[in-house]
Amino acid sequence: MSEKAYVYEEKKLETRSGGTMLLLSLAGLVMSATGIVLSAMFVRGAQGVLIALLSLLAVVFIVLLCGLKIVKPNEGFVYTFFGKYYGTLRNEGFYWVNPFAQAFNPVVKTGMDVLSVEESSSKPTQPTVSGVITIGGSKAISLKTLTLNNDKQKINDKLGNPIIIGIVVIWRVVNTAKAVFNVDNYKEFLSIQCDSALRNIVRLYPYDSSSEDETEKTLRSSGQEISEKLRDEIQSKVDVAGLEIQEARITHLSYAPEIASVMLQRQQASAIIDARQMIVDGAVGMVEMALAKLNSNDIVHLDEERKAIMVSNLLLVLCANKDVQPVVNSGSLY
Repeated sequence: MSEKAYVYEEKKLETRSGGTMLLLSLAGLVMSATGIVLSAMFVRGAQGVLIALLSLLAVVFIVLLCGLKIVKPNEGFVYTFFGKYYGTLRNEGFYWVNPFAQAFNPVVKTGMDVLSVEESSSKPTQPTVSGVITIGGSKAISLKTLTLNNDKQKINDKLGNPIIIGIVVIWRVVNTAKAVFNVDNYKEFLSIQCDSALRNIVRLYPYDSSSEDETEKTLRSSGQEISEKLRDEIQSKVDVAGLEIQEARITHLSYAPEIASVMLQRQQASAIIDARQMIVDGAVGMVEMALAKLNSNDIVHLDEERKAIMVSNLLLVLCANKDVQPVVNSGSLY
């Protein structure tokens, strides 16, 4: 029989004023220390018992001082109490919490055998680590808007062409309990889900539109729509981790090196054809205008054969890639 899978929801941690508890604890320590000194100087008989009780009371006040916590803006602490979720402290200020409650953050690795993970996210297969071993790093969970910039990936588009694509994701933690307890490491989890969602979306679109359908949505021309679909796809995958995806944008898009030269030739050929078509259309229009003006102004009368020769010469002049060498005819036109 499988155990029940718990999905945690964030709850507010009960706290007290840090300033008040600081004053009470310091006052208690001073009174305990004074009592110990006075007992050692003046009390006889039960001196040892009294000093032991006052020492124990001083230790209690020292333990109370361990519960003082400072929370900076846009950060939170998730506390556990003897293995159970105790609550989340996320409002900036100076507080006192149960000194036996422990802050927990799975992103911060502690211990002599583990390298500390940097604040910036990276791919789970190649995590970015610092070269310093830390014991007990900061357990604060950042509630700020963060940026995830994964490595570029090679993915096949709808037509099967390999492309290189990279994205940037703007995100933040909105539910600290889900981020800490529902997944092992919410930053690595987000990175993996971004890669998976990117592959799912890219396979639905071609890199560029074909000549048959100019209105087809592509990765190159439909960036806004694809970004919205990509954001929704990632959001649906990371809801369980208590994360909010604010934006997902394509930052790099190109053909893979093995087909880049072929695709460049294709684009160049398409551009040459479009340019030639525009030149021919313009040349035909100019020839029609020239013949119409010659006839309307009664400048010269040409039979059909001469018109054909003139049209051929004009098209040759207008459509040629090189400058035309003029030839002066001093004889009769016929």
